[in-house]
Amino acid sequence: MASDQTDFYAVLGVARDATPEEIKKAYRRLARTLHPDVNPDEEERFKEVTKAYEVLSDPKKRELHDLGGDPFSTGGGFGSGFGFSDIMDAFFGGAAGGASRGPRPRQRRGQDALIRVDIDLAEATFGVTRELQVDTAVTCPTCSGAGARPGTSPRVCDICGGRGEVQQVTRSFLGQVMTSRPCAACQGFGTVIPEPCVECGGDGRVRSRRSLKVKIPPGVDTGTRIQLSGEGEAGPGGGPPGDLYVEIVEHQHALFRRQGDDLHCTVSVPMTAAALGTTVTLETLDGGRPVELRPGTQAGQTVTLADLGVTHLRSAGRGDLIVHVEVVTPTRLDAEQEDLLRKLAGLRGEDGPDVGVVTGQQQGFFNRLRDAFNQR
Repeated sequence: MASDQTDFYAVLGVARDATPEEIKKAYRRLARTLHPDVNPDEEERFKEVTKAYEVLSDPKKRELHDLGGDPFSTGGGFGSGFGFSDIMDAFFGGAAGGASRGPRPRQRRGQDALIRVDIDLAEATFGVTRELQVDTAVTCPTCSGAGARPGTSPRVCDICGGRGEVQQVTRSFLGQVMTSRPCAACQGFGTVIPEPCVECGGDGRVRSRRSLKVKIPPGVDTGTRIQLSGEGEAGPGGGPPGDLYVEIVEHQHALFRRQGDDLHCTVSVPMTAAALGTTVTLETLDGGRPVELRPGTQAGQTVTLADLGVTHLRSAGRGDLIVHVEVVTPTRLDAEQEDLLRKLAGLRGEDGPDVGVVTGQQQGFFNRLRDAFNQR
């Protein structure tokens, strides 16, 4: 690069190996600050930044600049490979120079819909089919989504000629600038509906309540969403419908507590039954099941009934039913019952004043091993 040649990389503040996207971002950042409409005192610097972007955004001019040549040797002003629309696109991030986007379609996809369904624990475990009443937008039956009164049709907009946009010429310090805006007469569609459908008012859809059967699979939980494709809101202008999402809300069960796919419940037994052992019939979701309590069962112990929990949603099998044992100590004893308990306490040596045992944390294996060595 010649010593008297401007370093356009330094002007934009980018590295010499910067990508086209990095160069564009750098120019847009500087242009927003230096534009004469924002900062009139920086007009000359803005022109210099624009010139640097003109060179570095054109592969041929950038290569010539890197080799130390004059990128404007073949012409002046804005070179043949760089137009004012490129500047406006980099600065405003949109179409300029009269670039046409074309009319937007009347047919558009409808929005997704959400409905919540309440179920109980048994339905969540085994699945259920529900018939739901869904209130959504549906395609207008009178005009079949066209939006026009039957026997008529949309016509080309007289203002934009069907382009969906109109062009506007404004003056700037660089000359005349042509920009495009959506046509206000047709809202950018390019066509107008002279005689809208009386049923839908030209939208192509109406609201309606309909019945829909939904199969809820086993294993769902509160927050689970079931997607029903094409069952959502109908799109404007006869466009395709969105999806319907069914969100599950599971009610709390009176007996069982759900944790994941496992179920928990508590069984209370008398002190004597826990000491001697017993069998308790528990009414599960699958019917009555025996719960065997061994002699000497303590409060807080659990008994697991395998495969009696909730069905796994995305795999085979079910969770477990975990039964927590609560031992009930009698609070009211008649004279005969109290006498029998005292005799039992005497036989077991539990009638003294200090029958309770206070224990700390259970010693681990290494602690017991250490204590054994210390006693030697």
